[in-house]
Amino acid sequence: MSFFTRFFFICVLCCSTSMYGQLSDLARVDYTYIPNAKSDVEFTRMRALFNYPIKLQKEGTYLFLGMDYSNIHLKSDVDFSFNTRDLNDFQLLDFSIGYTIPLKNDWRLGLRFRPGFSTNLAANALSLEDVIISGDLIFIKQGEMHYGKRQKWILGVYYSGNSGFNFPLPYITYYKKFAPNWSMSLGVPKTNVQYFISDKHRLKAYAQLDGFTSNLQRDVPVIAGEAAKSINMSLLLSGLQYEYHFTEQLQFYARAAYIFSIDNELRNEQRETIFSFESKAKIYLRTGVKFKI
Repeated sequence: MSFFTRFFFICVLCCSTSMYGQLSDLARVDYTYIPNAKSDVEFTRMRALFNYPIKLQKEGTYLFLGMDYSNIHLKSDVDFSFNTRDLNDFQLLDFSIGYTIPLKNDWRLGLRFRPGFSTNLAANALSLEDVIISGDLIFIKQGEMHYGKRQKWILGVYYSGNSGFNFPLPYITYYKKFAPNWSMSLGVPKTNVQYFISDKHRLKAYAQLDGFTSNLQRDVPVIAGEAAKSINMSLLLSGLQYEYHFTEQLQFYARAAYIFSIDNELRNEQRETIFSFESKAKIYLRTGVKFKI
């Protein structure tokens, strides 16, 4: 994958997992499935996260404490030329400390620090190589009311130890409800359009990236003189999401998407690709329940 393609992927990731969106989810449990479809591997992911808001003394100021856990399983029936025993199960865990405070002229500042780890736990103990550090800095501008919802501009930077880039990356998002039953979220490059079927039923068209990066605690010899130190999976996809709102805060959602691009790679210590799994999967499915602010 070229540098510019990877940069585009990571920008999508930064937008689709922005601080504002994650902190608005007080709790979420979801399941993701990518069938084998004549590819080398089948992908499943169980994820659970929660954020606990603590109201501070100053009006509109909150501290958020949270945790985000994923168990990822890769299944393959292919006989590779190297041992894949350490390439099946991966554990990802982030702890987060967030802070948000209102500013002047309807602006709001948000900060978040996320230490954690991403590993296959092949050695049954954590090491410094498993540790990842991530963080966010965003500014949110509240605009005029349109059909019961405020316009929002979100500007910020994001750094992730999982991204493969050692510098912060920008994102920009603009949200507006432009008709009684329609809203849009436009960004660089995130975009989605939502249709309000009724008070309880909604339909959303979206595009995003999914995937993960994990440390391999034991080297995986792949070719002569080359050993894999990490695994990286990136997917660029677009599809539809259906939402059923039990209440204003509690919702069920189900996604079905088409995968435009998928890369599943083993990387060496310099994060250079030394092996790519064959990937022909085109179907992406996810379902879950979330509780929002």
